[in-house]
Amino acid sequence: MSKWPGYGLEDNQPFQFNEQEFMKAEDYDDFINDLGDWTIRKYLPRAYSELAGLAMLPPLGLLSGGFYTVPGQIGKLNIPPVASAIAALQKGAQVRYQWIMRMGASIKLLAENGFPPNPLGGPVASAPFDFMANTLRGMRGIFLDMRRCPEKLLAAEEKLIKMQVDQLTADCKTFKLNTVMIFLHRGSDGFISIRDFEKFYWPQLKALLLGFVAAGVVPFVFWEGVWDKRLQYLAELPKGKTVGMFQSSDMRKVKEVLGDTMCIVGGMKVSMLAGGATAAEIRQHTRTLCEEVGKGGGFIMSSDILDLDGTDPELVKVWIDATKEFGQY
Repeated sequence: MSKWPGYGLEDNQPFQFNEQEFMKAEDYDDFINDLGDWTIRKYLPRAYSELAGLAMLPPLGLLSGGFYTVPGQIGKLNIPPVASAIAALQKGAQVRYQWIMRMGASIKLLAENGFPPNPLGGPVASAPFDFMANTLRGMRGIFLDMRRCPEKLLAAEEKLIKMQVDQLTADCKTFKLNTVMIFLHRGSDGFISIRDFEKFYWPQLKALLLGFVAAGVVPFVFWEGVWDKRLQYLAELPKGKTVGMFQSSDMRKVKEVLGDTMCIVGGMKVSMLAGGATAAEIRQHTRTLCEEVGKGGGFIMSSDILDLDGTDPELVKVWIDATKEFGQY
C-alpha cells in the first residue's frame, strides 16, 4: 500500500503511495451490509500479507449466539494462520502504542515551549469518496463505479461519515486534542468534473466536516491540487470553524472567496525553496503573501505541501526571516 524510507525507498526519500484495488466491485453488497465483517475477513487478508489467516475466520456475526455458538467457533483462533495473524496484530499494536507515547511526549514538550499542537499529531480522517478510492477501489475502480453502480457507491460513502466522526471525535477527547487532519486527493479541479463533484464528493465531504464541527472538533483540511473552480462550495462551510491548507490554488482568489470563512494556510512553493527562485524573489513572494493573503489576519504561512524535502536551507532562512519581517499586524 505504501513505500517508506528504508522499505522500498532510500533512507531520506519521502514516502510513496502504492495504489492497489483491494476491494472488488462485487464486494459492495457485503461492504454495505456488514462493513466490520467484510473488513476483517476480506479486506485485511488482501491488504496485509501477515493477516492472510483472518480469511479463515467464520462470519463474525456467529459470535452473537453467545453460549450456543462461541464455544464451537473460538477454537478456530488456534488454527496456525489465524493465530499468526492475531500475533501480528498484537505486535503492531505494541509498536503503535510506543509511537503514541513518543508523540504525546513530543506534543507536551512543544506545548511547554509555546508551540500550538501539530495537526499531524492527531487523528486523520478521509473524505468518503477518497476513503473508497485510496485504499479500497483505486482510481480506476472508483471512476468505473460512478457509472456502473453509482447508488452502491453513494450508499458505501454514507456509511463512512458517522463512523469517522464518532470514532475520531472520541480519539480527540482521549488525547485532549481538538483538531482532525483531512487530506483530500480526488476532489480537485483536475480529478473530477463539477457534475460528479456535486454528486459523489462534496455532499459527503461537507457532511463529514459539519459532523466534526458540531462535535467541537476543528477540521484541518489539506485541499491538495487546484481548487480554484470550486472555492464557492467551500464558502458554504460555517465561518471560523475550519482550517484550510491550499497546495496549488491561487492564494489571492482563496483569500477573496474564503477569507471570511476559514483560516488559510500555505503560500510558499517548495519548488522555489529548492532553488527555483532567487533569494530576492522568495523575499518578495513572502512579502506579497503577508500583505495580500494575510491582510486582516486569518493566514498561516506554510510551504505548499507540508514538506521541505530537497529545499535549500539558505533559501528557507530567507523565507523565515522575511515572514518575521512582513508578517506583522
